Amino acid sequence: MKKYLPLLLITLAAIACKTKKTIADTSENLELHDQLAQKYIIVDGHIDLPYRLRVMNFRLEKEFLEIPVQSDKGDFDFVRSREGGLDAPFMSIYIPADYQKDPGRSKSVADSLINMVEAICKKNPTYFEVAYTPEDVERIFKQGKLALPMGMENGSGIEDDLSNIKHFSDRGINYITLTHSKDNLICDSSYDTTRTWKGLSPFGFKVVEEMNKQGVMVDISHVSDTTFYQAIKHSKVPVIASHSSCRKFTPDFERNMDDDMLKVLGENGGVIMINFGSTFIDQKVKDDRWQLGLDMNAYLEERGMTRESEGAKEIMEKIMEETELSFSDVKVVADHIDHVVKIAGVDHVGFGSDFDGVGDSLPTGLKDVSDYPNLIKELLARGYSEEDIAKICSGNLMRVWKKVEEYANAK
Repeated sequence: MKKYLPLLLITLAAIACKTKKTIADTSENLELHDQLAQKYIIVDGHIDLPYRLRVMNFRLEKEFLEIPVQSDKGDFDFVRSREGGLDAPFMSIYIPADYQKDPGRSKSVADSLINMVEAICKKNPTYFEVAYTPEDVERIFKQGKLALPMGMENGSGIEDDLSNIKHFSDRGINYITLTHSKDNLICDSSYDTTRTWKGLSPFGFKVVEEMNKQGVMVDISHVSDTTFYQAIKHSKVPVIASHSSCRKFTPDFERNMDDDMLKVLGENGGVIMINFGSTFIDQKVKDDRWQLGLDMNAYLEERGMTRESEGAKEIMEKIMEETELSFSDVKVVADHIDHVVKIAGVDHVGFGSDFDGVGDSLPTGLKDVSDYPNLIKELLARGYSEEDIAKICSGNLMRVWKKVEEYANAK
């Protein structure tokens, strides 16, 4: 696919008008993995572009072409998405856990990030369109544009008001990750040892019910194990894990799902979308990165500093630049997919990369959104059929999404 890049750089608008099928059909030299990436809709459950742009003090009126359409920064843009076959990246409306301390702040930040996604689409109608439904994704795919559905990462945006679920559903939020790195009003987090609610809070049970009614997918990435079991039992429709991996490969990392959870998820009809971050998929890399963090802390402590001290950020960045970081490999991501298929079945796995969210930890062969064909190639080498590939790329997630909508529309 690299040979198409010069043409893309010369005339983005012209390429945007081509559907993926046209590109694939007129390219005799494409190998099967590239052909399948172009043939089938690829959905990614979690890409952190909006918050990354917010951190960069993104100014839409000056930078909307440079960053979302073509950029040498981050993991996502239109050009690389076309190259890799990505069609429907869920834009993560991420709300930091600390914001929930200030009533109203989480909702305000969520609305501002949704505004950003809408504005990017409005400024770039040739390339992007917000997708509110699975049918929108299919229509936008046929038009050769990128569909941008949205998911809220951290249910703190709901605040303490159930009516906010409809508010966000109306604005295009199609899944809500119940919590993030801290316990919130809804449930306990896998990262928090407080265990405030021992699972879902009384309010959290009502949140799950209301999400079902409004057609918003329940996302159990980031939640504690107890929360997972309570949410999946209470939900009337299948749930998703928008960006999680298998705990088999990272023992004792509660952020990932263990085998019993995968089995229950399969019985529920849900989907786990595999996180590509090396520390999510590979214990050795996780250990190496953890040790690097300890070494950084010791280095700062020797100088009477903490990570929050003035100048600490620059010191840590320099250490990172001078350190030979370890990375996992695309084969390990395929190992996670294999494991889900073994435990839950091929109907219950997808892609949830966490591009733009896991920093410089992406595995070799999956460094940005142009690299999905590398993973498809590995899956083909392991004996996956074209039908399997279609399910993993998007069919499984689209099935759940439609099921959730059908339940809500029947109420």
